[in-house]
Amino acid sequence: MTPDRLDRFARHIVLPEVGAMGQAKLAQSHVVLIGMGGIGSPALQYLAGAGIGRLTLVDDDVVEASNLQRQTVYAQADIGKAKAEAAAAWVQAFDPALEVSAHVLRIKRDNAASLIAGADVVLDGCDNFATRLAVSDACVKAGVPLTSAALGRFQGQVANFAGHREDHACYRCFVGDAFDAEDCDTCADLGVLGAMVGMVGAFGAMAAMRVLLEGVSTLGDPQWGQLHVLDGLKPSLRTMRIARDPECRGCSSRLSGSAGAHP
Repeated sequence: MTPDRLDRFARHIVLPEVGAMGQAKLAQSHVVLIGMGGIGSPALQYLAGAGIGRLTLVDDDVVEASNLQRQTVYAQADIGKAKAEAAAAWVQAFDPALEVSAHVLRIKRDNAASLIAGADVVLDGCDNFATRLAVSDACVKAGVPLTSAALGRFQGQVANFAGHREDHACYRCFVGDAFDAEDCDTCADLGVLGAMVGMVGAFGAMAAMRVLLEGVSTLGDPQWGQLHVLDGLKPSLRTMRIARDPECRGCSSRLSGSAGAHP
């Protein structure tokens, strides 16, 4: 790293749990973020702040005034702009050394594979199960780890999934097949506290960094299949393990049809 980059990330480098090797790995990593809303915004800010070298942003929505209460990457002047493009512009202004690309479209089964191609980890913070399951299935097929971050009122859920690895659960193992439909409750119906979304987004960014640093530094413990549940009202944090479903149509056929899973 050049002297200016060493200075920028000095607080990471002095952490024994990250170190120079860890920071170098982050700089070489590619993260795909699905959904640039309440979760994606703070997650993006902390991933960019961590020096993730390449960021791919996927969202088909535009910025609205009601978003500004919690979607921290946007400003008043961004209202009406495509979220993915506005978020990419923020990254370019924040750290021009980072590579960022924006995709203004909805990720679906027919395009998920191309959008996550080459990723070291996918961070999904979207707002519906159909998209989440399409992303999960694509990650399993491509051998890409998935960080899932979700929020419902005052409860947040964050987990890392490695359904492409033998004996590891995927996101579909967790929620099953009943949620492939497009319909779901929204924050417009239920309400959402901006600071709570920020907690989940930041937690998701840290979970993704754990994946990226696996085998490189001691922070690199992905805690595969451990669902961390944040209760913002108490507040509290509890963790439960998601077991692999041997009948899961997302990951079981992937593994049974190959001699060995991706590392």
